[in-house]
Amino acid sequence: MFKFLFTLIFLCSLGYGVYWVADSHPEIKDRAIQYLPTSAFSALEPRFTVNQIMDKERSSLLKDSREQFGDYSLLYQPFLLMEVKFTRTNQSTGEGVILWDLMDGEMVLDTQTWEKSHGFADCIHMRADPYELKIISTIAKHGNKADHQTLFHSLNLESGLLDAWIERCIKKKLIVCHQGIYRIHLESPKMAFTPSTQVNFPLISKNSKHSEKMTRNFSKTQIIRVAEAAFGEDFAIRQTYEIYLPVYAITTQNSDGSHETSYWNALNGLVLD
Repeated sequence: MFKFLFTLIFLCSLGYGVYWVADSHPEIKDRAIQYLPTSAFSALEPRFTVNQIMDKERSSLLKDSREQFGDYSLLYQPFLLMEVKFTRTNQSTGEGVILWDLMDGEMVLDTQTWEKSHGFADCIHMRADPYELKIISTIAKHGNKADHQTLFHSLNLESGLLDAWIERCIKKKLIVCHQGIYRIHLESPKMAFTPSTQVNFPLISKNSKHSEKMTRNFSKTQIIRVAEAAFGEDFAIRQTYEIYLPVYAITTQNSDGSHETSYWNALNGLVLD
């Protein structure tokens, strides 16, 4: 009887512990899920072959006649695709999708050039809350410089509360203040834009067994939290899907015998940063 009660208490405690982790730290749950085996996954369809990229970029990949191509491989980089709706600047409702990189924590703005936002990963790393993101978003919308009066009128907050939010942002090094002007503490931040990515590439299904997926550094939960906080009260996420970008890892052998690997986007044929 005692053994049965002990087992029951242990199982209840274990169950509550799992629930607490999933509820309080969903990013841990997300990281655990990514290691569960799945038979297939969705990926964007490549538009360039590795041979096309090597031919087109030969002069940049091989610096002189003594260098040569080595091995190459096809990898899959994780992204979060979100179906969203939002309010445009003219107060009409817009609908679209957002493509968010789960490795660097930034949103893709243009799939032709693969231009991205700059600043959201910093906010995630510093655990910026929705109130702090309101400050940062307001500064971004004013060209990355705003004084106290601008923030006060834009956010319509009681002065003491506004000052507390500002101090938290400064303490986390998310913003800085010089001569009464607040700015985002990044070089060339990019956080003010319509929350939509133009995605014109079809999705295909890939077999997990024969595909190498890159490890994500950010969780779905972290991305959703920062997006909802950054894009305003009218922003809503309808559905989310994890998809993958095909990436070629191309190795070249240098004239001194060393090897160098570069990574290339199979959708637009451009090198990844």
